[in-house]
Amino acid sequence: MARCWRRRRGSTAYNYSAHGPILPIESDVLALTAIAAFRPRRWRGALLPKTAEVRFDVLEADKRPVMADADSISIMEIDWVSIRSDPSIQHRIMFDPGHGLEERLISEQFT
Repeated sequence: MARCWRRRRGSTAYNYSAHGPILPIESDVLALTAIAAFRPRRWRGALLPKTAEVRFDVLEADKRPVMADADSISIMEIDWVSIRSDPSIQHRIMFDPGHGLEERLISEQFT
């Protein structure tokens, strides 16, 4: 039986700390950002359609154990992991009057 792991959440702050892009809230993309990537070297990540599903298959899992970690949950010795965005998750975001998020994101990226 294959060991697998599916997770459907993301974190802008975590992505940003791993040098991934800051995405506008209404963007229709999913950021794929490597953390502690050894190969390929200097890979800068990718922007994918938000409907994309990314699957990583572990080659020779018995020789090279791999773990998956997200949202403080770790699964050891996986054979594969599948990642996708869950459109059913909704959040309420609060703003200070006169301080919109779009302007803040633009100033963080370009100033």
